[in-house]
Amino acid sequence: MNNDDYDSGLTEGLDLRVLSAFVDGELPHAQRAAIETQLEQHPQAAARVAAWRAQKKALQALCGAPAREEPAFIVVRPSAPWWRRVGLAACWLAAGAGLALALGPLAPRLTGGAWGGLGGWSGFGAAPASFAQRADVAYAVYTPERRHPVEVAASEEEHLINWLSKRLNRPLSVPSLQEYGYSLVGGRLLPGEAGPAAQFMYENQNGARLTLYVTGISRDETAFRLFRDGNRRTFYWVSDRMGYALSGPISEGKLRSIAIDVCSALGGKPEAWQ
Repeated sequence: MNNDDYDSGLTEGLDLRVLSAFVDGELPHAQRAAIETQLEQHPQAAARVAAWRAQKKALQALCGAPAREEPAFIVVRPSAPWWRRVGLAACWLAAGAGLALALGPLAPRLTGGAWGGLGGWSGFGAAPASFAQRADVAYAVYTPERRHPVEVAASEEEHLINWLSKRLNRPLSVPSLQEYGYSLVGGRLLPGEAGPAAQFMYENQNGARLTLYVTGISRDETAFRLFRDGNRRTFYWVSDRMGYALSGPISEGKLRSIAIDVCSALGGKPEAWQ
């Protein structure tokens, strides 16, 4: 289905402007309840609303904005002379360099080993791959969703795999995590760094979730790396020009074990990491 068909399905009985106001929380309670009832009868519109909410959360996550925005005020101040701005920038640069040197020996303990020095990360001496960062953001955005965590549910697994394989132009498979107590919830299509990406979501009996992010990569390597952001961890690797990232809040050791099994199930060579 193309975008025109998709949008025409949305407008059937529902006004896009009303849906936008609904997502932004600008409707009265009675009208909001009516829209929720209508969305249950219009799955395409409900999917678009879920996508808008996800985009909003992604922007908030990337920009550090609070969930509920306060009224914004613009304060206009006279611009400082250029020589003052240059001097201030130099002072901050010198202070930052001094602080980095002073805290360098303490950084691994303060960050749990995630800091590898200036320009380093995750103990591997290199910044995390951009697809790993995208995977982490996608995890933060979609796993809290209760009603619309995925676009296609696990009950349509065959359709899900065929659809995402076609969009990524690569045969995909969904590894089973039942051994670790996680069942497939479903998946969705996401924008990647240089093309489409896929996210598969898993959940255990306690409601904890893991995600597997898959996207095409222009390079190939065998490195296996860890990226941390808060309590979230992402093990990521590249195999046969495909980037994979397994994200979740569980212990590093357990997530690594799952990642090794996932890599093996997908035709990778985790023995190269040992």
